[in-house]
Amino acid sequence: MKVLVVGSGAREHALVRALRSDPAVDGVFAAPGNPGMAQLATCHPVDVVDPQAVVALAADLGVHLVVIGPEAPLVAGVADAVRARGIPCFGPSARAALLEGSKSFAKEVMAAAGVPTAMAHVATTPEEVAAALDAFGPPYVVKDDGLAAGKGVVVTQDRAVALEHAAGCLARAGAGRARVLVEEYLDGPEVSLFCLTDGQAVVPLAPAQDFKRVGDGDTGPNTGGMGAYSPVPWAPPGLAEDVAERVARPVVAELARRGTPFAGLLYCGLALTRRGVRVVEFNARFGDPETQVVLARLRTPLGGLLYAAATGALDRAPHPRWDEGAAVAIVLAAEGYPGSPRTGDPIEGLDGAAAVPGAWVLHAATALDERGRLLSAGGRVLSVVGTGPDLDAARRSGYAALERISLPGAHHRHDIAERAAQGSVALPVA
Repeated sequence: MKVLVVGSGAREHALVRALRSDPAVDGVFAAPGNPGMAQLATCHPVDVVDPQAVVALAADLGVHLVVIGPEAPLVAGVADAVRARGIPCFGPSARAALLEGSKSFAKEVMAAAGVPTAMAHVATTPEEVAAALDAFGPPYVVKDDGLAAGKGVVVTQDRAVALEHAAGCLARAGAGRARVLVEEYLDGPEVSLFCLTDGQAVVPLAPAQDFKRVGDGDTGPNTGGMGAYSPVPWAPPGLAEDVAERVARPVVAELARRGTPFAGLLYCGLALTRRGVRVVEFNARFGDPETQVVLARLRTPLGGLLYAAATGALDRAPHPRWDEGAAVAIVLAAEGYPGSPRTGDPIEGLDGAAAVPGAWVLHAATALDERGRLLSAGGRVLSVVGTGPDLDAARRSGYAALERISLPGAHHRHDIAERAAQGSVALPVA
């Protein structure tokens, strides 16, 4: 089986790496890919939000499966175009991907499906925002209705900060479609759960937790994600199947009832509150950096699972098997991230990092200059993955590898999975 992975980040690098280890996959291509992926796959420059360009490449390569990594190609309708050409595609249609593209649409679907989530007001003016903030009280939660690369959410005790963020979201959206969500605050730790679906059957993967804020101790602004770990030892037993039954399957059934079946990866962002599990958000694709740790533990060949989901055969696919150990991913970010990251700095020490037992490096935003030197090319530059028999060992492996990498001005969190490894994460008591 030949597979084309669409995207250029660490998530796609993790997908390529896992696909290369599937004995049924004899060819892996990436579009556009990155220098790290180029060591494992043949990369092709293409505009990933141009559906016909992706279709033409897939047809020319003769691939049997297209796997779409980022959200933008999904919302642009790339999956629709690929399927229309008769090529199996792992990724939902543009209409189904609206579950991520519009948070207000997701709330509407959850309400119809009876899925537990935070109460929310959809606001279209600053006055409506102010009224909603006052109705809920602090901590204030304000979300951009559309795609925001993981940085569209503000949680703050400061009403003025919440109002300022909402005003920025409304201004970015433009006339006629400006909406923000003001939500009740959900107490309790958050968990990410990926669910494979072919539009009917739903198969949950292993839970993970990511770290959205830029600084240690969950300080500073939200980012696209600064690290993640799996498994989640403090989560209730049976969480994955419980969420699949109470959240994912009802949502998939509701979308099918509406004539917009969701086939691909349903990412359930959850809060484990004192009132039980509540949905924070849905994404329509693998999350980053959670994918890096979930796939590090997956022992079932990935290509077969994704092909089954893309072809309506998920109920006949083998149930996912998992490594008993743990995986931790730490993101190395460029100076200035998440604001205005500095690019073009040399990256050194990757061979030394890869030599650390149980560790490897995934490229997220890198490029080669005319002399073949590896340079930073964005905000989140690398994901360093460490594995081991438990979270403490996985942390040691990941951070030991990270220490061997040199990138001027770079920064990272030092506490990824620390509290979980110490057993100090507690669920709120009802």
